[in-house]
Amino acid sequence: MAAPSRTAPHPGRALVTLGVLILIMLIGVLGGQLFSPSQWQHRFRVGLGLDLSSGTQVTLQAKTLNGQQPSSADMNAARNVILARVNGTGNSGAQVQPQGTDLLVVSVPGKGSEQTIQLVSQTALLMFRQVLLYQPYSAASTPSPGASASPSSSASASPSASGTASPSASATKTAKTSAKIVPAAGASASPSAKASPSAKASPSAKASPSASPSASSSGTTYGDPSLVNKNVLKLFDKLVCKPGDTQSWKSQVGYQNTTPYNNPDAQVVACGTDGNGQWGKYALDVAKVKGTEVTSANAEVSTTSNQWQVVLTLNSAGAAAFSALTSHLYDTYYSGYQAGNENDYYLNQVAIALDGNVVSAPEIISPIPGGNAQITGSFTQAQATQLQNVLKYGSVPLDLKPLYVTSVSAQVGRNQLDAGLIAAGIGLLLVVVYAFVYYRGLGVVSISSLAIAALIVYLAVVLLSLYQNFTLELSGIAGLIVAIGITADSFVVFFERLRDEVREGKTLRPAVEAGWKRARRTILVSDTVSFLAALLLYYFAVGEVKGFAYTLGLTTLIDVVVVFLFTKPMVTLLARTRFYGDGHPLSGLDPARLGARTLWRSSVRRDQARRRPDPVTRGTGGA
Repeated sequence: MAAPSRTAPHPGRALVTLGVLILIMLIGVLGGQLFSPSQWQHRFRVGLGLDLSSGTQVTLQAKTLNGQQPSSADMNAARNVILARVNGTGNSGAQVQPQGTDLLVVSVPGKGSEQTIQLVSQTALLMFRQVLLYQPYSAASTPSPGASASPSSSASASPSASGTASPSASATKTAKTSAKIVPAAGASASPSAKASPSAKASPSAKASPSASPSASSSGTTYGDPSLVNKNVLKLFDKLVCKPGDTQSWKSQVGYQNTTPYNNPDAQVVACGTDGNGQWGKYALDVAKVKGTEVTSANAEVSTTSNQWQVVLTLNSAGAAAFSALTSHLYDTYYSGYQAGNENDYYLNQVAIALDGNVVSAPEIISPIPGGNAQITGSFTQAQATQLQNVLKYGSVPLDLKPLYVTSVSAQVGRNQLDAGLIAAGIGLLLVVVYAFVYYRGLGVVSISSLAIAALIVYLAVVLLSLYQNFTLELSGIAGLIVAIGITADSFVVFFERLRDEVREGKTLRPAVEAGWKRARRTILVSDTVSFLAALLLYYFAVGEVKGFAYTLGLTTLIDVVVVFLFTKPMVTLLARTRFYGDGHPLSGLDPARLGARTLWRSSVRRDQARRRPDPVTRGTGGA
């Protein structure tokens, strides 16, 4: 009668699957540099968080626009916008953590640029305001404004995308901004035919020579003072705007304690740039469009002019307000423009103001209905991206005031990293010593399992750093150190179940399968509990605890992969060898040492037992 068939284990398949998984991860890490070995070292770098590298931490105090305590919903909205704004500059691993009821701590790892720190400080509402007065900055100690204005002339051919002015004419506009707002491509604009006066607007370039010297002379103001109320006009005369100053100028006009520049219904003064390097001071009208009405903003290269531009989309309320504003400016200042009238030129600009600072002041050359517009100009990719981020992430429902800025040096982070690595090394060494002392030959399997788990964890962290902007913090390293214990716990459970089967008198091969059936359920339950704990901790915790929970959950999943695809298959293969299969005393599976009820040995030892003399015939001389 044939014996019942049993499905034999296939450890080779599991090991091949593990090898394919590691190979796929390696290909993912190398990416486009797969065939460029010289670039491989740059691909295997792990992004480090603020506490493991240099970086900057800014603490912001939040208040509502009327000075009240912010609600939790407002704080959460502000956190999301600031986080998106900082990450939008290309920084990876930035964090915005709430503290208490009115504080936000912004942490930017790495060598944060001044633009990033400035963007964090600019935390008020984004507003679109008409320019009423403008005075370019001038100082005897500063470089000639003609040099700073030259970039705008070099790229002023960008308006040719709209077909409104010849490049030769617009190229003489050295002291002015070359940025313009036009209807987005494909948007219907009834005045498009009427845009022909833009050719008439090109004489504005003829007047630019008079504006160019004015930029280098002090006290030259453009606009219409009659449109500005008396109090704002006094502040404008008092204000001195120096290039790059985005905060200290506010103290000159009493804006440091109160924030009237956040009042959309009031005229304000401001400092800033026209978006092309020309710095100056402004008197701005009430806000017609707010940042909350911007639905999208994207920097892209124009298909017609091959220059960078920003495509802007507004919601229905913003579209109606923007249409009214641009139609008014076009009809009042642009369509009837007279050569040499520099006042009309600047009155036809819309200032994009964030935190009271003008980040761009493009010219209106056509009414823009529908809420779809594009801002063209002499933008570099960096300038277009910065303007995109301002428009996209500029709306924060709170007034945020920077309290203090803390810089973390690379040396402090390196010391913390070294301490974490030393702790991990000590923990790993203790596990290795324990495995070899207690499990002897089986310690090879446990150490190999730890090595495979470490390799997969490393590749996973590198992949997350490359494609998900993941940064490893000290808390994350703590999670990785705890993972050593999780992996060790899994093979301890398996080995103990295996040794239990051996104690009961089973030979090694059946003992491996029986022990695995008993152990895998315990391992899965244990890892499930650990993963759920990490998941809940990540969801409810804040700050660095999230980093610990993230790496803990990641390594728990990897432990399951390693146990099923490496640890168990390796033990199955080793059970087929003489060293382990014979129960060698150094294998860790010696039946005598384990106290087995029935001492089993290999087939060789059983053969030796068969050849021993029978006790009954031993004294009879073998007759």
